[in-house]
Amino acid sequence: MTRDQLKRKLKELRQTEIAIRFKRREVPPAIDDLVWGEFFTVKPVVGVGARAPRKVRYPLEALEQMTREQLSEVFSDYICFVYFQYYKEMGIPFESRRGYDPQLLALLGLGPNASSDDVKKRFRELARKYHPDAGGDSRQFIALMDVYNRLREQ
Repeated sequence: MTRDQLKRKLKELRQTEIAIRFKRREVPPAIDDLVWGEFFTVKPVVGVGARAPRKVRYPLEALEQMTREQLSEVFSDYICFVYFQYYKEMGIPFESRRGYDPQLLALLGLGPNASSDDVKKRFRELARKYHPDAGGDSRQFIALMDVYNRLREQ
């Protein structure tokens, strides 16, 4: 996809989120109120200090390097997060196909459709990496254990 095509697609995704989450609102929401602002930016990722752009998961430069399949996966993850946020705001319990919170799955580096086997496998990989006895960081290991325990409770 070209840069202009990506920008158009990102604008469509932003408008889709606004239509889903803010359809009854007169004033358009700020970028900070959108899940879109956590995922994407069309501004260059350069700068330091007060002028540095906020950190996003997928800057435009990274999206340009992806294949169509990878872009499709990113866009699907984004829409899943939009609906998760919408359900949370409306007080509706979110029940994905397997009942996992997509934000917790993202902390493990998994997509919203991860199975329980995927969660276990990824947990074991990260546990080996972060375990203090193996030279890992104890804070990261504790955070990993917290995420894994919260996923098991679901």
